[in-house]
Amino acid sequence: MRSILEWLGLVPTTPGPEGDADAVHRIVRELETLPPDQARDLALFAFLLARAADVDLEITEGESREMERIVEEEGGLPPAQAALAVGIAKAENRLLGSTQNFLVAREYRDRAGPEEKRRLVHCLFAVAAADGSISVAEEEAIREISRELLLANDEYLALRSRWTERRAVFQRDPGDVPGDGSSR
Repeated sequence: MRSILEWLGLVPTTPGPEGDADAVHRIVRELETLPPDQARDLALFAFLLARAADVDLEITEGESREMERIVEEEGGLPPAQAALAVGIAKAENRLLGSTQNFLVAREYRDRAGPEEKRRLVHCLFAVAAADGSISVAEEEAIREISRELLLANDEYLALRSRWTERRAVFQRDPGDVPGDGSSR
């Protein structure tokens, strides 16, 4: 008999011999209309998007919408199914992120080709920029994921350079007026 915590999906499971009883498994179950490998790849992808979005412990509405758009586009899913996959990814990441982050990135690294890895990093920046600015914490999380995917530093820098105008370190504070001698 399952406990209520298991029924609610709040008890973490440990990976079995097939490796499919982890945080990503719930997302895969919701994507059962897809071929199993494609569903697994998309679940890993969605989990990593949620990881980057939640680094500041808040996933904004804009970040959620961007994740849904990306998952819908990348997975060829109907909007409702993409929203469900993203919702589960966000919940699983909040619940199990600290224990699953590296494992999910490593599995994605082993399954994805170089172009897919670069596409993921680009999408991570798109999610981080959805609220208008890529924070330093978000940028560092994306750098860490990039390293876990074994992307070369020059590849990461090239991808990041496409988002320069959205990086918080390059955005002026609207309250700063040049020449008034004040700063915040």
